[in-house]
Amino acid sequence: MGFKEQQICLTQRKISVLIVLAFIPAAMFRLCFNNPFSTIDDTTLQDSKAHVLITNYSSSSTQEKETLCDYTKGKWIKDEMGPLYNGSSCGTIKEGQNCLRHGRPDSGYLYWKWKPNQCDIPRFNANRFLDLMRDKHLAFVGDSMARNQLESLICLLSTVSSPHLVYSYEENRFRRWRFESHNVTVSVYWSPFLVAGLEKSGKLDHNILHVDRVDERWGKDLERFDTVIISVGHWFLHPAVYYESGSVLGCHSCEASNCTEIGFFDVFRKAIRTTLKAVSGTHREVLLTTFSPSHFEGRTWDSLDACNMTEPYEDGKVLEGLDLEMRRIEMEEVTAAKEAAEVRLEALDVTEISVLRRDGHPGPYMNEFPFKNGVPKRVRNDCLHWCLPGPVDTWNEIMIEMLRRWRNWNNAETYKLISCIQQVIFSLVI
Repeated sequence: MGFKEQQICLTQRKISVLIVLAFIPAAMFRLCFNNPFSTIDDTTLQDSKAHVLITNYSSSSTQEKETLCDYTKGKWIKDEMGPLYNGSSCGTIKEGQNCLRHGRPDSGYLYWKWKPNQCDIPRFNANRFLDLMRDKHLAFVGDSMARNQLESLICLLSTVSSPHLVYSYEENRFRRWRFESHNVTVSVYWSPFLVAGLEKSGKLDHNILHVDRVDERWGKDLERFDTVIISVGHWFLHPAVYYESGSVLGCHSCEASNCTEIGFFDVFRKAIRTTLKAVSGTHREVLLTTFSPSHFEGRTWDSLDACNMTEPYEDGKVLEGLDLEMRRIEMEEVTAAKEAAEVRLEALDVTEISVLRRDGHPGPYMNEFPFKNGVPKRVRNDCLHWCLPGPVDTWNEIMIEMLRRWRNWNNAETYKLISCIQQVIFSLVI
């Protein structure tokens, strides 16, 4: 074979190799992903502490339009559709938050929808959520607000798939459900400080916290989680003694001798930082639900008008005081942790949208039919937790959009990576 024929043969071989190499990554990508050629542009992949990807479905077209939306800015608007479940359609609601069953006479608080300025938050789609979490384990870790959000989610999911309670311990503080239809596990872990500690009891009039290590009650199971929802805050307001590296760090609102009063804000920050460090370093998803505001607003817990409002605040209510500071600490720590974390980490920022929902608490209906024997001078009120159904359902509507954004981000980034590899192969062969 002459020199010219050898060149022609070599060129043909190069072309054949290029064609094969060009199609192998695309074929592999199609095998791995249902929708490899995502329509998401680079702007949707930007990190944002309070943004979600919203899919707007057009009735006249099968195409989906993705928009990046700041869901924290908006207002509560009337929604005639109402909730997806009621007080008797799921068996997981804590009695104190089951406002319907306890006789709350007004129902207007059930007919509000959060409307961001830039988009619409889709109504919760249980099938979509279960599809997103197929073969995965979702764990809620924290205090009673974590449980509040967890019970909302279980009720929302129960509208399409029956949850099977497979584990329960310490009066429902530790529970686990299975959704067999999608092989999804949902758990809740009671841990009011996230870090190791002892809760006050009959013999102990203050809490004890070790701010430099996480609570082993959930820490020992961390490797089993695919997605973690963290939520704490209000237990840090109680009297406590703090330890770090085995030594007393200080205390808050306690009578302990030889203990320096240091408040709780810095300790709260340390606890969040310790927790985020613990969940980093492995490939999982982490959402920190920000501080949930109460609405006692200067009234005593047993006042008849402690939280008897029936409509949300209108625009103009701003965060201040405790709500503002606790949220600020959480947002700062999430931002700092994201720089070093190997996990998908975001803040599920619900503080600003929830401070407007003064009407969403059980109030006196934390107890069953509190006025059945007339109106007393004093009555116990819960102006901290949320009625179920109620505003907390919106938290889970936002959560599903954040999880979906991560899934879309993964598809788009994988395709970009394969394209890059493809270009490198081309350059090497040529």
